[in-house]
Amino acid sequence: MNGKASSMKKWMLPLALALSLTVPAVASAEGELNWIEGSGQQVGLGDGLAQLKLGSGYVMLNADDTRAFQKSNGGVPNGSEIGSVFPADNDSWAVFFDYDDVGHISDEDKNSIDAKELLKSYKEGTEEANKERGEADWLFVDGWENEPHYDEKLHNLTWTLKAHDNDQETIINDNVRLLTREGYISAVLVSDPEHLAAAREQMEAEVLSVFTIQEGKRYEDYVEGKDKKSNYGLAALVVGGASLAVAKKVGLLALLVVGIKKFGVILIAALAGAWRWMRGKKQQAAARTVEQENRPAEQAGLAEAQPGPDPSINRDTPSL
Repeated sequence: MNGKASSMKKWMLPLALALSLTVPAVASAEGELNWIEGSGQQVGLGDGLAQLKLGSGYVMLNADDTRAFQKSNGGVPNGSEIGSVFPADNDSWAVFFDYDDVGHISDEDKNSIDAKELLKSYKEGTEEANKERGEADWLFVDGWENEPHYDEKLHNLTWTLKAHDNDQETIINDNVRLLTREGYISAVLVSDPEHLAAAREQMEAEVLSVFTIQEGKRYEDYVEGKDKKSNYGLAALVVGGASLAVAKKVGLLALLVVGIKKFGVILIAALAGAWRWMRGKKQQAAARTVEQENRPAEQAGLAEAQPGPDPSINRDTPSL
């Protein structure tokens, strides 16, 4: 395995969680997408679900263009996409937003989330799944990079899981769940392990901090007896909405990693295409600026180069 392929595998699990992929068919169409360039404006996500103040250092795709972006690069959208955000000057990370209207998720277990039990469920399920897979697809859960944490004020659930494959390649699974009135928004951070901490810090400071759920859609807007209600809580959300018993049996993490090994290169190409588009657009803008700045000087130079009147000609002599 070469260094580039190795690096790719390390950070594709977060995006694999958001994308369901099929046979590769890379046909980049970034130029046809409606990229939204940040200027501090408010941009909506979902059908009146949330909004984001998009800073000048970012570009964004709405739900339709996020799905088109995935399709053009060999992916199959899962239908829950509501947008994606890319730093304009940094190709080390991106964040994808999904929304699942599974119903209002109770946070009654917020003080009893058992990180050890959740980790045990991941490990046992993954070990069982390894028995059904070829050695090349084995996966091993190492532990929490960051244990599950629930912010009661913001109604956000976060956690980061660390694992490795049979080639000793590190896999980082970083997760943010923003609870809403009748479901949750997933903020899926895509980054390599080397830049993960800095990427998470930047995402939280410059993206999530200006991401707001609209009034009427907020977690606290839930109406008991009227709104749809989910049948699982925070702990189950950590293991993908399944019960711990199901998580142990199925090995959710092991199921997801197969897509990484098979399609990681495609997703890397997709993100690389987006950043190529951004850089190309910047270069075009810079070229136009230089051209505009040079135009007055060129015009002045042309004026100076124009020949003056011939002093030998008597301008007062009438023509024949």
